[in-house]
Parts: sequence; C-alpha cells; structure tokens
Amino acid sequence: MNPKFCWLITAILLISFQRAEAQQTAKIPRIGFISVSGNPKNPGFLLDAFRHGLRDLGYIEGKNILVEYRYAAVEPERAPDFVAELIQLNVDVLVSSSAAATRVAQQATKTIPIIMLASFDPVEAGAVVSLAHPGGNITGITRFNDELTGKRLELLKEAVPKLSRIGVLAGAGASKTNEAAARELRIPFVALKVSGPKPDIDGVFQAATNAQVNGLVIIGNSLINPYRNQIVELANKNRLPSMFAVAAWVESGGLMSYSPSDTEPFRRAATYVDKILKGAKPADLPVEQPTKFELVINLKTAKQLGLIIPPNVLARADKVIK
Repeated sequence: MNPKFCWLITAILLISFQRAEAQQTAKIPRIGFISVSGNPKNPGFLLDAFRHGLRDLGYIEGKNILVEYRYAAVEPERAPDFVAELIQLNVDVLVSSSAAATRVAQQATKTIPIIMLASFDPVEAGAVVSLAHPGGNITGITRFNDELTGKRLELLKEAVPKLSRIGVLAGAGASKTNEAAARELRIPFVALKVSGPKPDIDGVFQAATNAQVNGLVIIGNSLINPYRNQIVELANKNRLPSMFAVAAWVESGGLMSYSPSDTEPFRRAATYVDKILKGAKPADLPVEQPTKFELVINLKTAKQLGLIIPPNVLARADKVIK
C-alpha cells in the first residue's frame, strides 16, 4: 500500500476521532436551580452547600457542569416565569427549593427530571405517589417531619416553663398537627391564621394578644416566609418567646428553632443531580426524609426578652448565638 495513502487514511481517522471527542466534550450538563433564598450578588449559605456537594462529586461549574440560577426569594411571584425560562433552556435537571415552583414545574414538564427540596409533605401535596417510589419525574429531599411538631412545643415549654398558652402561626394542615401535639402535651393552644395575598401580620399579633398568648411557634410557608423579619421583630417587641421551624429565623433574631439541618438537603441535592446525570430515573430514587436535626438558641434574644434558658436545654443546643 502506498505510504502516502496510508498517511492520508490515518490523518482522516485522527481528525474524525478528534471531532467526535470534541463533540462529546462540548456536551456539558445544564442544571436549573430555583432558590427561595439569596440573590445573584449574595447567593447565601444554602446554595453554597449545593455547590460544595457538586464539588465533592467532581463537578466544577463552568467546566463540566453549568448551573442556571433563579432567585424566587427576590421575586416569588415570578416562579412560573422562572420554570418556563429553565424549561426553554432545555435543562437536563431542574432543582427547586420553592414549593410554588415545584408545583408549576410538575404541571409544565413530564420529561425533565425535577429534584425538589420540600418543606411540605410531598405525598399529601400530590408531588409523588410515595416516598419510597415517587413514580414520576419528581424526587428529592423533604424537610417535612410530623414528629417535630410535638418536639418544638416541648422544647419551648422546657425553655420557658412559665408558658401558659402557645400560639401557632402555620398553614392549615400544620395547625391541625400542632393542635394535636399541644393536646397531647396538655399545653393550651391557639391557632393564628393568615390569608393571602397580603397577610395582615399586625392583625395576627393583635389576635395573639387578645388570646393572652405568651409564646409562639411559627411554621413558615410560602405565604409567611416573606414576612420573616416583621414576624421576628413583632414577636420580640411583644415579648413573646418564639420557636421556629427554620434556623435562619433565629439568625434573624428569633429565640429558638428545632429543625432538620438547613444545609444538608442542599448538599444532598447534588447527589441526586449526579445520579440522574448518570442515568437514574427520578421514579426509582426514593425521596429522602430528614435524619439530622439541629436545635439553635439565640441568647441575645433571650436576654432582650428577660429570659434565662435552663442549662439542661442550653446543653442540648447544636448552635448558640451569643
């Protein structure tokens, strides 16, 4: 065979191989992430946990993975728009920490895998068939845990033994759960209701005063969360010891929180992304329930309220803000 011809064939094969390799290299997975915290200039510690999770699995943003972030905390009413934008970008996986965005995404696509970071009961909400067998294109991690309801009431009562009547600000379903737990613990209970689209937070605290409430449990949801700072400020102004379902409220000045780890679900979401990119189907990936819980106490707020947290409660805290 002519040496020149052999060289030509070799060159053609080499060029073809390089082109094929370049095409494969160019296909970088694109992830859509809808967050209910942070903003483009300051994404916050929750997204940091997700990014750390990606890095631990060998993903480097901009090199072998792309992440399109949308911040529903800044513009919660735009959740449907964010979902539409990410679907239009044909993302390989959609991660949502927004309950509203998750509901919209479930209606908008049956093909793009959705990883939810849920503070609600995903089975009751119809997001999945069951936790063990999601059954559709949605899976993920839920922070929902019925058993925490009684524990929060119990811890608040231990921290403030003089409590005689506790008000609970929560969604309708959560209020029923809290009421049952309060009855079991023999703690007088008052359900404090809010309604949208612009809840009367001042009215809620007036209702608490009228009901002679002297302690609060706040279970945030998409209606309540945007008013976090106002709720914390009013609770302290009215000298009401407060227990929250998310540690970030204590960072903002609330007294206590008992909740699943804030960061762990975001770190674990990266694991779901990795599995799906490697071929796993959401229907076959069980929804994870919380396993790591944290008690956070703000001693600055306790001092402001004139409270001394008992040593046995303080010793169990995972984090103390001084």
